[in-house]
Amino acid sequence: MEQGSLFDDEQPKEENAGYQPLAARMRPQTLADFAGQQNLIAPGRVLFNLIERDQITSMIFWGPPGVGKTTLAQLIASQTQAQFVNFSAVTSGIKEIRQVMREAELNKAGGHKTIVFVDEIHRFNKAQQDAFLPYVERGSIILIGATTENPSFEINSALLSRLRVFVLHALSEDDLVGLQKRALTDPRGFGDFKVQADDDLLHKIAVYANGDARTALNTLEMAVTNGQVVDGVTTVSSDDLQQIMGKKALMYDKHGEEHYNLISALHKSMRNSDVDAALYWLSRMLEAGEDPLYVARRLVQFASEDVGLADSRALEIAVAAFQASQFLGMPECSVNLAHATAYLALAPKSASVYDAYNAAKADAVNMLAEPVPLQIRNGVTKLMQEEGYGKDYQYAQDAPDKLTTMQTMPDNLVGKQYYHPTSQGSEVRWAQRLEQIRQWHRQHDPKPGSK
Repeated sequence: MEQGSLFDDEQPKEENAGYQPLAARMRPQTLADFAGQQNLIAPGRVLFNLIERDQITSMIFWGPPGVGKTTLAQLIASQTQAQFVNFSAVTSGIKEIRQVMREAELNKAGGHKTIVFVDEIHRFNKAQQDAFLPYVERGSIILIGATTENPSFEINSALLSRLRVFVLHALSEDDLVGLQKRALTDPRGFGDFKVQADDDLLHKIAVYANGDARTALNTLEMAVTNGQVVDGVTTVSSDDLQQIMGKKALMYDKHGEEHYNLISALHKSMRNSDVDAALYWLSRMLEAGEDPLYVARRLVQFASEDVGLADSRALEIAVAAFQASQFLGMPECSVNLAHATAYLALAPKSASVYDAYNAAKADAVNMLAEPVPLQIRNGVTKLMQEEGYGKDYQYAQDAPDKLTTMQTMPDNLVGKQYYHPTSQGSEVRWAQRLEQIRQWHRQHDPKPGSK
């Protein structure tokens, strides 16, 4: 196997420097040492078989930070009979891509495969991604990309259709504790130093790392560095650890997929009237640094979309929470948003207004040319009046029941009903009112369904 003859100077700094962080020193050398992802790399699983049989095809590793995407690529490099090129989407452009592709075509002509690993492939723009496409199609290269972003949104569809996507998941707490225990005993970890760290402390680090092996190991290294040395044994205490970790950093990208996952969780918890879950997801977003006005806007939307006429006060409270968030900002406005979230979660639910608008929108889009009935047009000029604008208009405020027989729907939509109230909350009253209106029309209208 040949490795690294292309762009050798672009190798990660940690591989060239004298000092390597613990996470780099403990990088697995075999699949057997790999933590987590057993659904992919356990013996007999698809990725395990592809690596073992040296039948690698172009693929994407998609998962959160610190779950082994780069490590898997390096394990593939160590076990395949192919030239391996480590390519950075942060520092490389189309010129570098084309140079690599030319050399890959020469390798192919000589009967050799080239694997190009692109870390953070989502950072490539469309033109850069397109530069890979013909070479992937021809089999000149085997492209392995790593991304923390959803490939469906960040990778060109033409390129994505030629890649197999493997989803890597955040490591479990037990996985991270196991990694730390291995680091404490493996010579690559702390060498000849003896380290004392109890299981409770390792679990605290695992929780702090939030599924990220790199964070767990490097936090452990900082804790050991700051530990107390007595009789040649370094002991790490909870106090030492607390100083290092401080306030737990929540994994959250305000522009990435997790952003949308959490707002979806908040919305659906409120819709399900689960006030406790709704408050949890709200706090997850706010404590991770989400813009409170973004959350407030979504609460305003929810008030009409999911509560509607079942409790019209919900919209008032949501708007008040938005205004309070403008006045106060974080952290004070968190209680205002919690107030609105709890109210919306506990309020009776109805999507009838939301559904009614969508039904009306469908007709509006498909029937854009329906003329406004002459009687409800505004005859502001003499010519308009001569054409019949406003003729036979009936002013409902002057009618005894505040209702008239005047047609207000286009001819082709007479009798169409969009709003169907539920039996939730205040909407019962609106349902009764609507039935009274429809009953009046059934009794007074000259033709069925006209209004």
